Amino acid sequence: MSQLIDNIDALTLTSTIALMLATIALYQFFAYIQNRSQLIWLNPMLLSIVAIIPLLLFFELPFKAYSHSTQFLSNLLEPAVVALGFPLYQHLNSIKHQWKALGLILVLGVVLVIIISFTLTMIFITIPQIAVSLSLKSITTPIGIALSQQLNGDNSITAFAIILAGVFGGLLGPSWLNFIKVKSAKAQGLAIGAASHALGTATISKISYEHGAYGSLALIMCALITSLVSPLLISTLSIWLL
Repeated sequence: MSQLIDNIDALTLTSTIALMLATIALYQFFAYIQNRSQLIWLNPMLLSIVAIIPLLLFFELPFKAYSHSTQFLSNLLEPAVVALGFPLYQHLNSIKHQWKALGLILVLGVVLVIIISFTLTMIFITIPQIAVSLSLKSITTPIGIALSQQLNGDNSITAFAIILAGVFGGLLGPSWLNFIKVKSAKAQGLAIGAASHALGTATISKISYEHGAYGSLALIMCALITSLVSPLLISTLSIWLL
């Protein structure tokens, strides 16, 4: 019996290592393609997601099992987000002189995003649970899910919306901002960080340290502001629109 348990543990360990290595190899492969092509829409995060989903279906591997096996990689997101604070530290003196204006801009941005997302969802879908979930799409996943639970949203929809906001903000955000003549590194960093959280900030950090600094600032501040204002704001909107 003990030998059987040891064999099962060994198999579990082997499959865990295999899945983590396969995930890393897949991501690095797509990162190599993007580096060679220099095409921003060939985002390795997006392409990895697109590739992993059909592979899980083909091998009939439950997502829960895959997620459990690759949990270590997910845990690395926390120190990765902390690392985004380095460019913020480098531009701290510049940010200190503008903190009032930056704070006001980010508060207005958070409030407008929640109001617009919640209102449009209620107009076109009329399901409060989905409206709550989509209004929390522009903050990091752990905070978004925690707020979604608190406000009776749907965690799966919240997580999916956050991923989409991060991926597409990182992919299309810089090009769109350049198209509408927003060239400032500060403005681009704030816009992408506020709308697309860690994924978007990680993408624009490749452009310059200044992009990364203001993206990190927006990421942190928007998470804090959303945590403070969303319960009261969403409750008020629910009363008005229901």
